Amino acid sequence: MAEVIRMPKMSDTMEEGVIAEWHKKVGDKIKSGEVIAEVETDKATMDLESYWDGTLLYIGVKKGDAVPIDGIMAIVGAEGEDYQSLLDGASNGNGSAPVAAPAAPAAPAVETVTPQPTPAAAAPAVSTEKINAAVVRMPKMSDTMEEGTLVSWQKKVGDKVKSGDILAEVETDKATMELEAYEDGTLLYVGIKEGDAVPVDAIIAVIGEEGSNVEALLARENGEAPAETAAAPAPGAAAQAAPAVNGSEKAVSVADSNERVKASPLAKRLADEKGINLSEVAGSGDNGRIVKRDVDEFKPAAQASAPAAAPAAQPAPAAKAEAAPVASAPANGDFVDTPISQMRKTIARRLSESLFTAPHFYVTMEINMDKAMALRPQLNEVATAKISFNDMVIKACAVALKQHPAVNSAWLGDKIRKYNYVNIGVAVAVDEGLLVPVIREADKKTLSAISGEVKDLAGKAKDKKLQPKDWEGNTFSVSNLGMFGVDEFTAIINPPDSCILAIGAIKKVAAFKEDGTVYPTNIMKVTLSADHRVVDGATAAQFLLTVKKLLEEPMSMLV
Repeated sequence: MAEVIRMPKMSDTMEEGVIAEWHKKVGDKIKSGEVIAEVETDKATMDLESYWDGTLLYIGVKKGDAVPIDGIMAIVGAEGEDYQSLLDGASNGNGSAPVAAPAAPAAPAVETVTPQPTPAAAAPAVSTEKINAAVVRMPKMSDTMEEGTLVSWQKKVGDKVKSGDILAEVETDKATMELEAYEDGTLLYVGIKEGDAVPVDAIIAVIGEEGSNVEALLARENGEAPAETAAAPAPGAAAQAAPAVNGSEKAVSVADSNERVKASPLAKRLADEKGINLSEVAGSGDNGRIVKRDVDEFKPAAQASAPAAAPAAQPAPAAKAEAAPVASAPANGDFVDTPISQMRKTIARRLSESLFTAPHFYVTMEINMDKAMALRPQLNEVATAKISFNDMVIKACAVALKQHPAVNSAWLGDKIRKYNYVNIGVAVAVDEGLLVPVIREADKKTLSAISGEVKDLAGKAKDKKLQPKDWEGNTFSVSNLGMFGVDEFTAIINPPDSCILAIGAIKKVAAFKEDGTVYPTNIMKVTLSADHRVVDGATAAQFLLTVKKLLEEPMSMLV
């Protein structure tokens, strides 16, 4: 009898696990005690063992996907055994229907349209057809990723593909990453073109045996009836839709029509939002499939002749028709519209959420950098990597955070989490925005080690080669605009941190001794942005005082 493998609770604080690696694939024989996967919990990456002997019949989650405790991960049983009853009514652990489960809504849709359905219409043959192919979906490659842009395909339709081969390069909100194949077979279908953006979990390709019914598989995965079945009730449906000319009736007609056209899920959603009938849109995808770009560029030609059919004695529509071009008229002069990248979209969303959710307050302090400037050349004579003032600030913040754990904290809605480790996020400017790679356990590292890591991560950020481990896990952030000559500024907190330190330029100013004598000194202004839900004003001031003391007596950081 087939058995379900669920996500176990591997630690007392674990709420979900991430599939770090599958060691078995569908069809493999497995024995009780064999490691079938590696699972990343909130504390460690651990081996997941099978408790049954049999054949791996089903895998419900892909490598890199998160599954809540008790979510279905896989099914083990006798070879060829029907396991569908175990999946019916269940979810694969992320709230959606299992990938392998045929879409049930197709048959009832036909029955409700046709008053007296024939047996063929009620149970289309394609819904039970065994299709030796699998869809490739857009994976969630970072914790903040909502959609990905297909930068380039490394394989083309007809190519042989092996598990682990690089299928494509995908631009996420933080980096350009390689998309690997998880199946062996032939690349049968490519659903999006280079440059197109699709949401996470959208179908982007199909891999399987040559000759597999790709259209039936796509219809099943998208919850659609097969084309020949859906077309049967068309005459009756058309007769009912013909008189629909107003408001809600027209919207229903467009939505129903969109369901019967070959189009990507994103294209269908955009068409429904814009009220576009996809049957009027020319598809540029594989086999004429409509993709996002087709909907964006669609210009309904029929609307131009529509006013002619309207009675001449109706002035109101004419007034609206004249007003429309005025609303869409371009601005005067030359301009350039630049499409928003995935990175810029995510930066905008996360910073807006931070600024308008977290109550920011700001504390500014001047720091005398004379001793730091005198010490730096001496350090660089023996350092393995050239040390900057930014590296010294990172080290000072890391040491100060151990003394002020309230600042090294995060607001989690129903609790405040104080971290026992110090991971400093360092803001790096790139062409498309701002990335924040992380220096882990910065309080335990030398200035040379911090300098080397910052340079390495900054280079990866600019080349779009950062990986999730490089930008996740920050507990505090630093942003430096001093090298651009900025005296002082305020920064927006980088979630989930409760604070970020903005660093200005070092400037030579006049200072006065007690006897009134003027002497030159070097001053750097820093501003701490703090989340008032977590950090109080006095706590922020005390933290800055510690940073000030460490930078004004920099040898204290080295002993």
